[in-house]
Amino acid sequence: MFNVVLVEPEIPQNTGNISRTCAVTGCALHLVRPLGFSVDDKHLKRAGLDYWSSLKLFYHDSFDELVSNNPNGRFFLFTTHAEKSYADVNYIEGDFLVFGKETTGLGQTIIESHKEFALRIPMLFGMRSLNLSNAAALVVYEAFRQNDFKTLI
Repeated sequence: MFNVVLVEPEIPQNTGNISRTCAVTGCALHLVRPLGFSVDDKHLKRAGLDYWSSLKLFYHDSFDELVSNNPNGRFFLFTTHAEKSYADVNYIEGDFLVFGKETTGLGQTIIESHKEFALRIPMLFGMRSLNLSNAAALVVYEAFRQNDFKTLI
C-alpha cells in the first residue's frame, strides 16, 4: 500500500477521482487542510461514487503535522519545478506520494524542505501541468508496477 497526499486540494471532482483510485488500489488518502471544498460536496461524492466506504481517509491540519506523525516516512513531492523524473525512483510500500493544489502546486517551503525528493512528470516544454487526478493515478500505478502489482493481483 502507498499513501497519496493532497495538500490543500481545491477541486472536489479531482479529490473524488483520486479517492476512487486510492480505494481500488488500497492506498490511503491523506488530505491536508485547508480544503477548497466541503467534504459533503456533491461533486466530491459523485466523483468517488460508491467507493467511500472502502477508502482509508485521513485529515491533517498541515503538511508538517503529517511529516511529524510519520517520522520514518519517505515523502515524494510531485512538482513541475523538479529536475528528476518520477520514473527514476524506486518506490517501496508505505511511501507518501505528495501532490499540491490545482492552481499553484506545492508551496516553495514544502519543496525546499524535501528538495531531494522532488520529482516531475515529463511533458512538453511550455505546458503548465497535468490534471491532478491524472497525475496521481499515473504515479500510483508506476509505484505498483515497480512492485509487481503485488497487492493488486
